[in-house]
Amino acid sequence: MPSEVWPGGIPEVGQKAQRSRAVTVRDIELFTDISGDKNPLHYDEEAAKATRFGGIVVQGGVTSAILNAVVAEDLPGPGTVFLQVNWSFKAPVRPGDTIIGEVEVTKVREDKPISELATRVLLSDGTVVLEGDAVCYTMQV
Repeated sequence: MPSEVWPGGIPEVGQKAQRSRAVTVRDIELFTDISGDKNPLHYDEEAAKATRFGGIVVQGGVTSAILNAVVAEDLPGPGTVFLQVNWSFKAPVRPGDTIIGEVEVTKVREDKPISELATRVLLSDGTVVLEGDAVCYTMQV
């Protein structure tokens, strides 16, 4: 229900949202252009195979970016930004993987448009690759 504090409607504790996308080599290239991250783990198959990851992995920023889309597009929705995140990376994501970003509302302030979310990113086979929590602020746009 819209209110002065939550113009788009206040989210409810327990409310969930998710979205998915396939990760590509192009994502690695684009993230490198943005960040300057040229770690061999993302480009050099031979070097990456010699690590505990056993092959090329995408940057963590590519993995976590799907959560930006979920909170800004779905829940809490447009106008939402992260104030704080606490994420733990659990497993690698590789080019060709499909990732699923999920959020669940765990706390909502009624006096300010601030919400707390449980967050995670999974592979399509259910493997958790990132989990943690976030605090978000939702402004009117």
